[in-house]
Amino acid sequence: MRCIRRAAMAVAVVSAAWPGCLGMAVAQPTASYPDRPVQVVVSWQAGGVVDTIGRALAQAMSDLSEGRFVVVNRDGASGIVGAQAVASAKPDGLTIGFGPITPITTAAHTVHGVPFDVESFEYVCRVFENVLAVVVAEGSPFHSMADLLAAIRARPDTMTYGHFGTNSLGHLSFANIVRGLSLRVTDVPFRGETPIYPEMLSGRLDFGMGTVGGARGKPVRLLAVFGDERSVAAPGVPSTRELGLPTLQPVLAGITVPRGTPAAITARLDELCRKGTEEASFRAVMGRLGEPILYSGREAFTSQARRDNAEKVEVVRSLGLAPQ
Repeated sequence: MRCIRRAAMAVAVVSAAWPGCLGMAVAQPTASYPDRPVQVVVSWQAGGVVDTIGRALAQAMSDLSEGRFVVVNRDGASGIVGAQAVASAKPDGLTIGFGPITPITTAAHTVHGVPFDVESFEYVCRVFENVLAVVVAEGSPFHSMADLLAAIRARPDTMTYGHFGTNSLGHLSFANIVRGLSLRVTDVPFRGETPIYPEMLSGRLDFGMGTVGGARGKPVRLLAVFGDERSVAAPGVPSTRELGLPTLQPVLAGITVPRGTPAAITARLDELCRKGTEEASFRAVMGRLGEPILYSGREAFTSQARRDNAEKVEVVRSLGLAPQ
């Protein structure tokens, strides 16, 4: 009997040291992930749509894993500050990013000295699209894009609009229209979307670049959404493609991690992300915001990010922009 026990102990030791031994499987080291708090870096201001969605997903993932996903806002420089915090973090799954990937796919081509690019990250899961829109105050005399564009043509260099920061996608999107239609209008950069609305509502801005979700519930009017098709979150608003205007696509938004994060961890994060988007609590927040859930996994999100990067290279080149 003693020999049997010793033999059993030997088998256990060998199996633990060599997973393939005797065909026996052992638990992966990430089975308990996350066993420590995970910092979720949101590259945009607290209180905005991206922050609200990020917090709802972090809570759902915490509940599912019995771990702690804690949101930390690192806004600034059109999302570059937060993206850099993720890119430079140790690739151990304890620092992840959440939000639009625009700082990743745009900044390397528009901002001088950005120390990361599209290959600096792993793309875990897409959760939603941040649909950009041309927005005016509810009391504005402009009721359509035709009205707005006619006014810009009639008053060159006098009208102003706000966007999320120089060379941000909000800036590039309307600059693409300005270039395509040979317009002359003054752009005013802000740190994110939230501060644009008070300036626009006070009359200090003629219009602004916003998002469908960010504009919801505010005394504003959407004149157009950017994309090939109308947004399901704002079906009554025409798309820029529909209006025959130069068009950039909606912003892909989801979870990223530093390049080199172990595949087992990214797989676990993707699993929690997918399940998190299915949770009733998360769906309730997205329903309240009017944002459709557009989940896609690691392979699809990676492909989408690389395609988005290639498209931004072409847009920046066509606009003749140089890194600032």
